[in-house]
Amino acid sequence: MVSLDVQINEWFGVFYNTIQDALSNPGKITFDEFLLQCLTFAKISGIYIVVAVGLEFFIKHYIFRWRTAMNDYYMQHWTGLRHIEGAAQRVQEDTMRFARIMETLGIVFIRSVMILIAFLPILWGLSEHVKELPWIGQVDQALVFIAFMSAVFGTILLAVVGMKLPGLEYHNQKVEAAYRKELVLGEEHEEYASPPTVIELFKNVRKNYFTLYKHYLYFDIAKWSYLQFSAIVPYIALGPSIVAGAITLGVMQQVIRAFGKVEESFQFFANSWATIVELMSIYKRLKEFEQQIPSSNH
Repeated sequence: MVSLDVQINEWFGVFYNTIQDALSNPGKITFDEFLLQCLTFAKISGIYIVVAVGLEFFIKHYIFRWRTAMNDYYMQHWTGLRHIEGAAQRVQEDTMRFARIMETLGIVFIRSVMILIAFLPILWGLSEHVKELPWIGQVDQALVFIAFMSAVFGTILLAVVGMKLPGLEYHNQKVEAAYRKELVLGEEHEEYASPPTVIELFKNVRKNYFTLYKHYLYFDIAKWSYLQFSAIVPYIALGPSIVAGAITLGVMQQVIRAFGKVEESFQFFANSWATIVELMSIYKRLKEFEQQIPSSNH
């Protein structure tokens, strides 16, 4: 898929140069030549669709086998684990969420690494079109430098403003588990899930969620402000070259796409921080769960 992304990036350069040539010299480019470029894109996209569908199908099966292995392992020791707070939730829901997150987050991480391997040399080569940066001056491999610094800034920013989120997510699982357990017991036993008890447990759930929402408020302000600003960064970096007419429209499109791919890969932690926080809370719960297994064997 990354290899096909590289081909699409190269296609964009040729395609937009063709458009620029057609607009600058009416009649020079025939409709058949234009259509041929579109068909080239359709061919690459067709292969991309087949690969993407096959890959997704394989990944889902592989990840579910992982969840199955975790479930079977916990069930072997269920008699020694059933007394633990939220045991049923950890076996059923936490393993499900762990598998779901690993399916999305794990693939995004591997894809980010592959994109860096493929697109970093491309951006490195395209950097020869950018001799200097606004307000900074001449910088070797300016586009790679800007992409890296932008991603580092965003990662540090979101890590700092989101440092309290893992603990809150973990505590959120605890209060949800306590509330659910009381309701489940109340289905079978009248002495459980009395209105005062349920109200108190749900009050804890609401308090934790509202605290979580408050912290996500300033986290989202930082996240979306950074992501929106970073979208314009490559255009600013290309500004001197654009106004000087030193690059063509096709080269500009290649630079923008390659820059976006590299920056997005560098921004893995920044873009995925909320999901990473959720994974950390699930991992902590499952780790605590598994720590009880050796003692349950005696």
